[in-house]
Amino acid sequence: MLRETPERQDEANLADTREQTMPLPAQEHDARSVAVVIPCYRVSRQIADLVARIGPCCHAIYAIDDACPEHSGDALEAACDDPRLTVLRHTVNQGVGGAVMTGYRAALADGHAVVVKLDGDGQMDPALIPALVHPILAGQADYVKGNRFFMVSDVKAMPKGRIAGNLALSFLTKLSSGYWSLFDPNNGFVAIDARVLAHLPLDLIARRYFFESDMLFRLNTLRARVVDMPMRAVYGDEESSLKPLRMIPHFARRHAVNLAKRLGYSYYLRDFTLASIELPLGLLLTLFGAIFGAVTWYRNAGAGIETPTGTVMLAVLPILVGLQLLLAFIGYDTANAPSEPIGPTIGPPSR
Repeated sequence: MLRETPERQDEANLADTREQTMPLPAQEHDARSVAVVIPCYRVSRQIADLVARIGPCCHAIYAIDDACPEHSGDALEAACDDPRLTVLRHTVNQGVGGAVMTGYRAALADGHAVVVKLDGDGQMDPALIPALVHPILAGQADYVKGNRFFMVSDVKAMPKGRIAGNLALSFLTKLSSGYWSLFDPNNGFVAIDARVLAHLPLDLIARRYFFESDMLFRLNTLRARVVDMPMRAVYGDEESSLKPLRMIPHFARRHAVNLAKRLGYSYYLRDFTLASIELPLGLLLTLFGAIFGAVTWYRNAGAGIETPTGTVMLAVLPILVGLQLLLAFIGYDTANAPSEPIGPTIGPPSR
């Protein structure tokens, strides 16, 4: 798996990306042309075999050597003569997100219709690519991602720490992105409609491991339809530097920011519904009841006074009503997840 570098390098790395991969005008695309993007970092042992297993359904392969100390790009070029292959190189490590954005820009510039992201460590089976891209080519989805948790038998083979971390991260991702039916947010096996990809602000998407969750948040702002595809992960001798349990505190802060943005965009900037009233009113009533009740109980307990029933009800009733309003909002938000693909109808991005 790709290794992360310190966050303080992000600004310099982003500037380096813009210099190397300035967006080019997208060509008119082949309606069924599929490109594969493979970020490469410390995968020199696995990458050549992975590329050799990519079937003829894919028309272009972009491998991004993310300043790999093992020179994965050189190793791939030496071992592979596939004419579909293009190796792109970063002079400074930019993380998995930065490498993927470089590949996305190249695929857009070459006019491909669907872009698949495939990790270079061999955990994802390239034979599944036709199934991954089918919903997009059939006009049924804008973004398709793998889900390793669909089959219980497959989950048993997954490390227990990874299961626990993914459960927590999945809930945070559902909350911040609005895609409540999705799971396995850190799964890097994804496919996207290039027409939708062209409308995403690639410069603003997270450069590090958070980019997969950030992509979902950005897709929701476009009202793109996202679906899961059941898959089986292959765990070999590769070592992942992503530790889901350790990343929860860092990811929680960024999920909170995306949640606030999503709620503002969806319920107050672009639209205003009954749910737009339920959320703030529910929060205010719940907080009022909780704070009023706690302060009253503390004062009366300190003075040895029994709290009157009417005072208790004055605290409990706002909490009950507030929770009902919040539950109603969550129900509306769950049902409000995008259900129709926008790829077939979306216009060209503004230049």
